[in-house]
Amino acid sequence: MTAAERRSAIALAAVFFLRMLGLFMLIPVLALYVETLPGATPLLIGLAIGIYGLTQAVFQIPLGSLSDRVGRRPVILTGLLLFGAGALIAAAAKSIWPIIAGRAVQGVGAVSGTTLALAADLSRDSQRTKVMAIIGISIGGAFSVAFVLGPVLNAALGLGGLFVACAALALAAIAILFLAVPKPPAPAPGAAIPPLAGTLTAPELRVLYLGVLTLHLVLAASFVAIPIALSERMGLVPARHFTVYLPVLLLSIALVGPLIMASARGGTMRPLFLGAIVGLGVAEALLWLWWDTPAGFYAALTVFFVAFNFLEASLPGVISRAAPTHGKGAALGAYSTFQFVGVFLGGLLGGAVAGGLGYAAVPASCALLCVAWLAATVRVPGEVLTRPARQRG
Repeated sequence: MTAAERRSAIALAAVFFLRMLGLFMLIPVLALYVETLPGATPLLIGLAIGIYGLTQAVFQIPLGSLSDRVGRRPVILTGLLLFGAGALIAAAAKSIWPIIAGRAVQGVGAVSGTTLALAADLSRDSQRTKVMAIIGISIGGAFSVAFVLGPVLNAALGLGGLFVACAALALAAIAILFLAVPKPPAPAPGAAIPPLAGTLTAPELRVLYLGVLTLHLVLAASFVAIPIALSERMGLVPARHFTVYLPVLLLSIALVGPLIMASARGGTMRPLFLGAIVGLGVAEALLWLWWDTPAGFYAALTVFFVAFNFLEASLPGVISRAAPTHGKGAALGAYSTFQFVGVFLGGLLGGAVAGGLGYAAVPASCALLCVAWLAATVRVPGEVLTRPARQRG
């Protein structure tokens, strides 16, 4: 990896880290306001978690495609500004509905796919897997830090202060974008951009879209219920939730690192990928079985975070290799669209199941979804996960 590629990877990983930190910090916190926020119900809390995913899903593909034509930086800048503006709207809210509106505005800044496409622009084919792995690890790191930092900041600043912190993180990401990320090459004159429909339906990409949708559906649904279990079943006040998340996440990071390195070796990605899906499903089943058992619940959380972080770190590299050469913005925008459709559906599913069947039924539902994901994935030809698709365009 050249110095320029290393600089690009680290800077874009920092942009991703700050943006995703702002998003993830809210996930273990919002459910705690179901009884104190005016107008809140389990379903509306789920909507507040998931609405971000809906607006992300609507705008990822158009913004990714637009970035193929006008450049990555202007699109990313606009997205970060919208993310910050939505956070400030939610920060001023006194009831659940303005928070839902602010989260929706945050989601309009749908630039995850565009940022991944910029990373692809700034790296050679031979180094792209490493660059995407660095970004994927930063997303997993943001997830881990957020689940410790979110409850702590919520206890110190309140929900409004937490949203203000999200806006500040967006401004910091903008500074890194312009001060540390190298200027990308201009689109090649006359470069053929594959039809959008073809990008969305390419067989080698469909399984990845399904996977990222399910992964984030399970994440959002789970954390409608998990904070409630920690408060009501484990007897932890919200400000002490980090005492569970911190050791569990540190252990999961120590375990997932060797798995990521092992996946770079030939022939290992497919079994590790399938094993991670199994691990995610097992973790959800154990959360359901050990809902009232602290030691078992914490062990299940560790398995959950190992599986989630491995899949979250691995999927960007796989999708970048499978994407068409001159349509990476649209393809990665589609990938991110399915990611955030999963967030939206997961928030709604978690809220609906919790309201109708109780919070303990949420992980049971997620375990069944993991079984369906595994069944779909095992029938996919192995080369989708083990080697790049033929580059088109």
